Amino acid sequence: MHSLLRTTTASAALVAALTLSPVALLAQDATGDDAATPDDTAQDDATTQPMAEEGTQTAAAGEPAQPTAEMQQVLDQLAELGADPIGTLPPEEQRQEPTPADAVMAVMEEQGIETPPELAAIATRDLTYPAADGSEQPLRVYTPEGEGPFPLIVYYHGGGWVIADIDTYDASARALAAGAQAVVVSVEYRHAPENPFPAAHEDANAAYAWIIENSGTLNADAERLAVAGESAGGNLAMNVAINARDAQLIQPDHMLLVYPVAGNDMETPSYQTYADAQPLSRDAMMWFVEHVFTDPSQTADPRINLVDRTDLAGLPPATVINAQIDPLASEGEALAEALTAQGVDVQQMTYPGVTHEFFGMGAVVPEAKEATDMASFALRTVFEARDPATAEAPANEVTDVEATAAEGDDTAVEGGLEPVDGAVQQENAAPAAEAVEGDAAPAEQ
Repeated sequence: MHSLLRTTTASAALVAALTLSPVALLAQDATGDDAATPDDTAQDDATTQPMAEEGTQTAAAGEPAQPTAEMQQVLDQLAELGADPIGTLPPEEQRQEPTPADAVMAVMEEQGIETPPELAAIATRDLTYPAADGSEQPLRVYTPEGEGPFPLIVYYHGGGWVIADIDTYDASARALAAGAQAVVVSVEYRHAPENPFPAAHEDANAAYAWIIENSGTLNADAERLAVAGESAGGNLAMNVAINARDAQLIQPDHMLLVYPVAGNDMETPSYQTYADAQPLSRDAMMWFVEHVFTDPSQTADPRINLVDRTDLAGLPPATVINAQIDPLASEGEALAEALTAQGVDVQQMTYPGVTHEFFGMGAVVPEAKEATDMASFALRTVFEARDPATAEAPANEVTDVEATAAEGDDTAVEGGLEPVDGAVQQENAAPAAEAVEGDAAPAEQ
């Protein structure tokens, strides 16, 4: 059993690798009053220039962006599989629909792409944990090759708290286990509408406590710890970190937040510009709200409306990854600004030409591979900084972590970073350089 109490500290190498300068973003208020229009927030070249002026958004730049050829191929395949848009069916039927993960698998089969051996080599085992209501909920443990104990990542899948499961998100968890060389524990939780808000949030906290207490049996070291999640799961991951801080539990060393649900304003620039985006649209988000909350006013709860919180100080460093063609892009960028403004070290990247769900598509979408590499680099940097062998290095000896932070693995430039293949990256963020060979297998967010 592992104690839940620990205080997190950051090394100089960690700060050098993960700290970035504040960048102005326009956060929308919860009521939507005085909401900016896409024209108000457009920038001349959203895919190549970092955000720097007040009111600038990378998420919406006038005319909607078009998907890359690879991203469009996945969307076309999803349509060919007969998937109905999210929000057009009752929840129990929507859960049976083909997913973007299925579409990626179909593209891989069509093109003869096989899962890279280092991802296929990740061992898995299925367990359960006691959820907040006393029921047993599934966990899937992903373990890389080697002896361990390995660093630990607690991962929460997406699906609007209504659809999807740990099977749908297998590729994301698998890619992080291989890329970060960590045990990844993918958490299932109770879904709405059968279990409305805040059931999933309560289960997320219960799972976090159970995983840490049982980390030794998982071949994991809870002294090197991160939380991660996509979409609704990104929201859960950040709330788990907040609860750990407030309850004085063992705190994660890093938060990986992939296009997180972070606000309740559906009039942000990206909501306006990408209202009809697929696979996630504004109508789909409204459908999730309808089924998750017993009253729409609950979306103002600080566990949902993260962008307006004023108590974010003391949270661990964060990596925030967004997709350009996504209603949630603006709030993800605004969350990065809110964290930075309150003293949290943040790196944020908005990838152009890709949609919500792209993160686990590294097998067929190059931007997804870049995003998982970026996330893996950030996580490895944190874990190496927490490693006793690294921490005890002589003062005059440059560690691998410090050298990587200083050199940027050939992608850094003096004073910041060049965009990764056109992605908009906040200044001074750590690059995704030490890539895992091969692409990630498919996953839905």
